[in-house]
Amino acid sequence: MHVGLLIYGSLDTISGGFIYDRRLVSYLRRQGDRVEVIALPWRSYGLSLLDNLDRGLRRRLDQAPFDLLLQDELVHPSCFRLNGREPRPYPLIAVVHHLRCREHRPAWQNRLYRLVEKRYLTSLDGFICVSRTTQKDVQALMGRERPLVVASPGRDGLPGAVTRDRIRIRALAPEPLQIIFVGNLIPRKELHTLIAALTSLPRNDWRLTVAGSPDPDPAYARAIRRQIQGAGLNSRVTLLGALPPGELAARCEASHLLAVPSSYEGFGIVYLEGMHFGLPAIAGTDGAARELVHHGENGYLVPPGDAVTLARYLKGLLEDREILLRLALSAHHTAAAHPTWDDSAARSRAFLQTFLA
Repeated sequence: MHVGLLIYGSLDTISGGFIYDRRLVSYLRRQGDRVEVIALPWRSYGLSLLDNLDRGLRRRLDQAPFDLLLQDELVHPSCFRLNGREPRPYPLIAVVHHLRCREHRPAWQNRLYRLVEKRYLTSLDGFICVSRTTQKDVQALMGRERPLVVASPGRDGLPGAVTRDRIRIRALAPEPLQIIFVGNLIPRKELHTLIAALTSLPRNDWRLTVAGSPDPDPAYARAIRRQIQGAGLNSRVTLLGALPPGELAARCEASHLLAVPSSYEGFGIVYLEGMHFGLPAIAGTDGAARELVHHGENGYLVPPGDAVTLARYLKGLLEDREILLRLALSAHHTAAAHPTWDDSAARSRAFLQTFLA
């Protein structure tokens, strides 16, 4: 196959969605497919809408010798009208991580996003969705059926592994609870809620390591630093920035718990990566995290912004390491039963091939 992939920015961007895209591209190329990445510039939502009027972009796409064109759903503001061109030179397939209109923000903004995303979704021939939750969101917004496959992320995203004996030793050792937050420093990931919850707990009983880039939202990153300093937590919270896979794996192996109480996730690759190292996950109740995180079994689900409830769950793990051990072993089992990245990409490739008949 000769496949195009339309994205914003760079395929090397550090985020769950781009990790997914990179893994898919790598697999397709290893199968002998030719994949050409077309990168549009990151701009504001309003300016991205103007791409639909860009005749140069239209010509470039019309003249490309693709068998089909994949589009990361992030590019929907640039393509909602552009995709409607006729005659269509090849099938258009979206890789949908989650819909922008499902994120938490003022209702008037989401009404606008919903209108644009609906127009975009109806312009496509098929969808690769990362979760059943995203599948339902896509189908509900479209109001009609289109060819679709659910291909969830793989469990083997980070190098290394941990044994169940190591999980037992780690959980029951008499040391502070080592909590890791993994994700870009953006409001949707709710690091501020996690810090607020930890502020109410005994400070000698826990440590928080934050692995994530501050670059996507510098103002929010500055607010996080002020929050940490204002609460007197500089000696308890460590901001490491984005980490390479090997170092991130080592940090996960040394931790007890992954806490990313995100307000919305289309899947939440980070929860699966943490579970691979036997880390129970604290996630948000909204979105697809609940497909992986089973409340009270391998982690906890917390309503968006609910620092009080989050603090209660953290306090329970501080006080009862047997509960922590039970959740950790269950998390490890959950990850082990999940498909690999190659399994997921093979499912997507088989779906794409159906459009070539």
